[in-house]
Amino acid sequence: MMLTREEQAMLDGEHGPGVQKAMEIIVALARIYRAERLVPVASVQVAGVSYKNLGDAGIQFLEEWAEQGARVKVPTTLNPAGMDLDDWKEIGFSEEFAGKQLKVIRAFQRMGIMPTCTCTPYLAGNVPKYGDHIAWAESSAVSYANSVIGARTNREGGPSAIASAVTGRTAAFGYHLDENRISEHEVRVTAALDDYSDYGALGYWTGKRLKNMVPYFTGIRTATADQLKQLGASAAASGAIALYHVHGITPEARAKSMLAEDHETLEFGEEEKKSVRGELSGEVDLVVFGCPHASLEELKKIASMVSGRKLKAELWVTTSKPVKALAERAGLKKTIEEAGGRIVADACAVVAPVKSLGFKSIAVNSGKYLWYLTSQGYKVFFGDTEKCVQAAVTGRWEE
Repeated sequence: MMLTREEQAMLDGEHGPGVQKAMEIIVALARIYRAERLVPVASVQVAGVSYKNLGDAGIQFLEEWAEQGARVKVPTTLNPAGMDLDDWKEIGFSEEFAGKQLKVIRAFQRMGIMPTCTCTPYLAGNVPKYGDHIAWAESSAVSYANSVIGARTNREGGPSAIASAVTGRTAAFGYHLDENRISEHEVRVTAALDDYSDYGALGYWTGKRLKNMVPYFTGIRTATADQLKQLGASAAASGAIALYHVHGITPEARAKSMLAEDHETLEFGEEEKKSVRGELSGEVDLVVFGCPHASLEELKKIASMVSGRKLKAELWVTTSKPVKALAERAGLKKTIEEAGGRIVADACAVVAPVKSLGFKSIAVNSGKYLWYLTSQGYKVFFGDTEKCVQAAVTGRWEE
C-alpha cells in the first residue's frame, strides 16, 4: 500500500496523537482489506451516537480522542441520538439519560462535528455529488448515497468514520472500486408498488435473501426519492445491502449496464409482498413514522391525513432538526400536534430507550423499523401509511 507524504506524516504522529490514532485505524483497515491506496473523502457521517448504544465506555473513548486533539477536516454529521436534544423532557426521557446523551454530543462537537443528528444527512446539508468518495456509517444513508446519488462509500463503523473525518481519507476497497459495484442478482418486480410500505416490503424481502449482495431491480417503472430511501433502508436492515440498482432509474443503471451477463434472477410478486408482515391485530401504543428520517413531503402527507382528527395512540414522526424547522414554518407541526401527535427531531425509535416510556406495541410503515423493533421485543404492526394513521386514530390494528 502506498501512502502520500502527508498521509505518512499523519501516521508518524507529526500532526498530533489524535490524528495519529485516526490514521492508524485507516491504515489497519486498508491492510486488512488489501487496499493499495487511500482516497480523499468529501464528507463523513458518523454512527454510534445514542448513549443507549455507547454507554459510559463510549463517552470515555470519545472524550479521550477529543482531548488528544482530534479535529475533523471535512464536513461531518451524526446519526440519530437517543432523544430529541431539545424536547427530551417534554417527551418523557429521564434526566439521567439526557445528561449522558448530551455529554456524548459535546464530545463530538469538540472534534468539530456538526450536531446534526439524522440518518438522512442528504436532507440536512450533507449532500455528496455523483462519484464522490465519502465515509458514511448509517446503513440506510450508505445505501442511499451509493444507490440513489451514485457516491461511493462502504458501511463504516463509528470509530472508522471518525478516523476518516479526522484524516480526510478512507481506504480504497469495496464499493470505492468499479468492479465491486456490478450486480450478479436480478430481482424482477411483478408486484404493485404503490405505498411507501410496499418499497419497504420489497427491501425487507430482498435483504433476507441476498444478504450483502448487490441487487439489480427490474420492473419498477417509477419511484420517488422517498420510496427509494425506504427500499434501501429495509434491505440494509434485513440483510446488509449497501448498494442496489434500479433499471432506468438509479444513476449507474441509467448510464451503463450494471448487471452481469451471468446472473441469478429472483421474482418479487404479490405473494412475496404479502409474506412481509408483522402482527395481524391488537392494541397499538405508538405509531411511528420516519425510518429513515422523514422528508418534508412525508410530513406533508402525514399532516394531511391526521388533520382534524383526534388520536388515541401516541404518534411520532422522527426527522432531522432542519426538516422539523421547515415543517413548523409550513404549519405542519401545528396540524400534527393538534391531532395529538408530535414531530421528534434528532432521535430514532430504534436507538432511543422507548421501552422506558412504556410502549410495547408499535405500528410502522417502514421495513427497517419492522426488522429492528421486532428484534428488540416489541409487538410490531406493519402496513401502509393510511393504515398506520387509522391505528393511531383508533388505538388498534385490524387486519
